[in-house]
Amino acid sequence: MKKLTLAAIFAGSFAALTAHAQSNVTIYGIVDAGIVRETGGAAGDVTKLTSGIGSQSRIGFRGVEDLGGDLSAIFTLETGFRLDDGSLDNSSSALFNRQAFVGLKSKSLGTLTLGRQYNPLYNAMSQVADPFGAGYAGNIKNLFPAGGVNTRVSNAIVYTTPSWSGFSVDGLYALGEQSGDNTAGRQYAIGFNYTGFGLNVRLVHNNRNNDVAATGTAAAINRDDGKNTLLAANYDFKVVKLFAAYEWDKGLNSSPIPVANAFGLRTPPRPSTDSNDALVGLTAPVGNGTVMASWMNKNDKTVNNQDAHQWAVGYSYSLSKRTSAYVAYAKIKNKNGAGYTVGNNNEAGSGDAAFNLGVRHTF
Repeated sequence: MKKLTLAAIFAGSFAALTAHAQSNVTIYGIVDAGIVRETGGAAGDVTKLTSGIGSQSRIGFRGVEDLGGDLSAIFTLETGFRLDDGSLDNSSSALFNRQAFVGLKSKSLGTLTLGRQYNPLYNAMSQVADPFGAGYAGNIKNLFPAGGVNTRVSNAIVYTTPSWSGFSVDGLYALGEQSGDNTAGRQYAIGFNYTGFGLNVRLVHNNRNNDVAATGTAAAINRDDGKNTLLAANYDFKVVKLFAAYEWDKGLNSSPIPVANAFGLRTPPRPSTDSNDALVGLTAPVGNGTVMASWMNKNDKTVNNQDAHQWAVGYSYSLSKRTSAYVAYAKIKNKNGAGYTVGNNNEAGSGDAAFNLGVRHTF
C-alpha cells in the first residue's frame, strides 16, 4: 500500500511539472495590399500597387511557457514582408526587423522584456491618438514624429506594470552600446496609462541621445537630446469615438522630415527643433464598417515657421471577421517651405496628397 501511495505521489508530481512546462507557439500575421495614388511631388504623380497600406504585411511567432507560480516565459519574433514583390520589408534585410524579444510575465508583478520592441511613444500614437491606427493615407506619422527609433527600438529593456483599477505604467531603456560612455546613443521612455469607462488616456515622454560616438574619442560628436512628450486620449460614445492628441517636440531629431526634399524646393525643408503637433479625429460605425476622419496641425516654432496641416477621411468595410476592404484620402497643406508628405503605414509618400484602395486580412 505504501509503495502504491509513493508511486501515486510521484506520478502526480511529474504530471504537475509537465503541466508547468507546457508551452505554446502561435503563428500570426497580416497581409495587406492595394492601389496607392500619390500626387504633388517633384517627381510627378505616381500610381502603384503597394504592400502594407493600413498595416505592414507581416508574419510572426509568439510563444508562452507556464513556469508556475503566476510566472510565464514569453517571446515574439516578427518580420515584415512586401506582398507586391515578396521581399523582406526593410532596408537592412534583418530577419526579424519588426519585433524580436524574450521576457517574463506575471499578473501580479508585470512584464519585463529584452530585445527589439515598440516604443511606448508609438504605442500611444497608434493605439490611442490616431483614428486611422497609424495606417492608411491619414496616418498620424505624416506630421507627428513617429518614424525610426520613435517606432521601434533595438537593444531595449521594457517593463510594464500590472493594471491597477485601469492605471498602468510602462518604461523603456535602450542601451547605446558605445565604448567609453553609457549615455551616448541611449534612449528612454516612460508612459502613464489609463483605460476604463470608455476612456483611454496616455501621457508619454521619450528622450533620445543623439551622440554618435563616445565622448572623449577622436570621432566623438556631442549633440542635443531629442525630446518628445505626447498626451493622447480617446472616448467611445458608442455612436462615435472621439480622438485627440497634443505633442511637444524639442531638440535635434525631435521632429524629422520623412522625405528630405519631396517637392524639389530650392531651399530644402528644415527639420524643426521646436514644434507642437495637434490632432482631433473620430471613428463611427456605418453599415458593416467604420468611417475614419482626422485633422492634424504641425506648428513649427523656430524662425523658419514651416507649419503644415492635414485633413483625412477613410472607410474600412468588414468583409468577414478577419478581412476588410478600405478606401482613404488625405491632403497636406505645407507652409513657408515645409516638406511633409502623405504616406501610409509602410511608406513615407512622395507628394502632398494620396488616395488608397485595398484589402487587409489577418491570421
